[in-house]
Amino acid sequence: MTTRLWTWLALAACALWLAACGGGGGSPGAVPGGTAGGTSGTVTVTTLDGAGAASKFVTSAAPLTVSALVKDKDGKAVADAVVAFATDSTLALMSTSSGTSLSNSSGIATMTLRPAGTTVSGAGKITVSVTLAGATVPITGAATYTVGSTATSTASLAVALFNAGGQASNSVTSAAPLTAKATVKDQDGKAIANALVIFSTDNALATLAPSAGTALTDASGVASVTVRPANLAVGGAGTLKAAVTVGGTTIASDANYSVNATALTLGVLSLTPSHIAAYGSSVVSVDVLASGVKYTGQAVTVNFTSSSCGALGKAILPATASTIGGSAKVVYRDQGCGDVDQVSASIDGTTVASSANLTIDPPTVASIQFTSASPTDKSIVIAGQGGNGRQETATLVFTVLDNSGNPSPGKTIDFSTTSPDVTINILSATSAGNGQVITTVNSGATPTSFRIKATLHGTAIATLSDSVVVTTGLPVQRAFSLSVGSPNIEGWSYDSGPTVPATTVNVLLADQAGNPVPDGTPVVFQTNLGAIGSSAKGACNTFNGGCSVDFRSQNPRSAAGNSPATPCNNLAAGGSDDSFRDGLATVCASTTDGSNTLFSKVGIFFSGSGAPFVYMDGSLSELTGAVVDLGQVGRTESKVFLLQINDLHLNPMPAGTRVEVTNVASASSGGVSPATVPNVFPSGAVTGNGVVGNQGSFHTVTIASTLAKDCTTDNQASFNVAITTPRLITTNYPFKLLFKCF
Repeated sequence: MTTRLWTWLALAACALWLAACGGGGGSPGAVPGGTAGGTSGTVTVTTLDGAGAASKFVTSAAPLTVSALVKDKDGKAVADAVVAFATDSTLALMSTSSGTSLSNSSGIATMTLRPAGTTVSGAGKITVSVTLAGATVPITGAATYTVGSTATSTASLAVALFNAGGQASNSVTSAAPLTAKATVKDQDGKAIANALVIFSTDNALATLAPSAGTALTDASGVASVTVRPANLAVGGAGTLKAAVTVGGTTIASDANYSVNATALTLGVLSLTPSHIAAYGSSVVSVDVLASGVKYTGQAVTVNFTSSSCGALGKAILPATASTIGGSAKVVYRDQGCGDVDQVSASIDGTTVASSANLTIDPPTVASIQFTSASPTDKSIVIAGQGGNGRQETATLVFTVLDNSGNPSPGKTIDFSTTSPDVTINILSATSAGNGQVITTVNSGATPTSFRIKATLHGTAIATLSDSVVVTTGLPVQRAFSLSVGSPNIEGWSYDSGPTVPATTVNVLLADQAGNPVPDGTPVVFQTNLGAIGSSAKGACNTFNGGCSVDFRSQNPRSAAGNSPATPCNNLAAGGSDDSFRDGLATVCASTTDGSNTLFSKVGIFFSGSGAPFVYMDGSLSELTGAVVDLGQVGRTESKVFLLQINDLHLNPMPAGTRVEVTNVASASSGGVSPATVPNVFPSGAVTGNGVVGNQGSFHTVTIASTLAKDCTTDNQASFNVAITTPRLITTNYPFKLLFKCF
């Protein structure tokens, strides 16, 4: 063999010797591995149970964790090293099928061992190997373990009952509860600490403290609960059961006990003081006795009741109180009862009771307050003229208060007024439980305002209501006012459309006193041309005495004698014919006062967009569209002339139509007044043929000279008068004028 071969064999032998010397250890100590010639590193193997304690015993219920700590030659932990574990697979199984695991940042790789089968047992060995970076020979380690079946627990549980003196006892009363002690020991007779013991019993017979019935064993293996009767009157025998689970096995134990009822009585009920002023308070106290002495064995719940005041909500009395030192106390607070109230105490489960009478002074009335009026706006209508949503009766509410500011029931209140024009329907009333009294007042025939005085009967305690107004009667014809936003609309050739109206029609109504009529008074509208109102109704309901509806231009545009029939053209009822004039709509508005129909009408022009009929300076001949010769004026003079502008039906042009001087040559414009067509309402006699005469608007046009005072040549001026409607339809009329230099 070569020298190199002999050297390798020697190193291998040394490594095997190190493994044999260091790999046989297991739990509880750590076993270091070899160092591969003393240069590679170490692996230390330990075995741990589920709690992290050193162990070498593995069962199905208690697997074993094998931990391998890998360090390099400098003693530093090696992370991410592949550590290989190997053992007899017929004895134990590893947690990974490959048997490998990576070391963590602390250099530790782990593997879990479990028995290979439920019946397998015996001793085994697990070996660990890892090859560190740069090394050619792995470092190794090993640990031994024992496989066995899970040991069956032979722990014990014993329950015993003890009285307050520590003596064994099974008799429990409310005055003498018992302590149940459950002692838990393992199979070797040693106390088991921190074991959870569950106690239970018949809840109708006894109760446990803590109420959950659970407790942990102390260092002596003892868990305790307190056993008390379920109530003072209960009696009988029962069983207290206890159970604990040790090592996966539940064991139980029990103890029998008897419950004896505790005979309790109540002492004399004390009221301090026994006579209180209104809204005062009294301390109510009573002793709970057993065999004639205060019972202090445990807290007893005492019930308190009030015979009259509490049931009426006129007193505050706690329903229960627990005894402290054998006595129970509560505070009784008066809430204006003003009576003799019987206060009683009792204990559940017994017939024991104790009572005493408390005298309470009645409260004194201190004031009367005006609370409300209905209608809430404190306004009613004149008698016989109640409108939609309005009423002729006012309801007034007052509240009677005692000297503590609380409602005072059962008091007589008288009502009066100084107004001769109203009628009080209820002259006297008794305050209710909330202290309130109510009266009603009817209006008379005269608009007025009034107040109602409320007086505590037989005293000077009184107050006045807010002012109530009697106003707003039915509408009258002389206060029926109808108007229109724009009476001359560009509607002969154009429809206004369904969303933007051509104009609006407004109505204002008042009653005989000149007050706006009640809100909600309906007014109906009709028209012989175009359309009025909405798709829902051709009417409106007044608010604050008025309302408005939309009017739009559409067919029909030419009237056909008094169609439709309306109150306005009903001659028998005082109406008059509708206009038959082309392009002039007659709008009729009407309502009723319950007996008569009230109405009014207004005219709306469907104005054309062209101006074919224009008259100058009162001439009866319209301009033809040819150039109009205005003659001559001096060099410093201005020419002023008047135009009447009419549409195709001799009706006014649409409101807002612009009239302006344009294309001026050798002159200057002095402007047009007015510069736009104003609102023009129908004027003149109304006959069966409609409005008589030309209805167009008048406009003054001024043209000024541009010649100098020392001019030598005449100026021939020219210009147009342009008439432009809101829809930008323009009609032009040309003019000329000579400015002379003389």
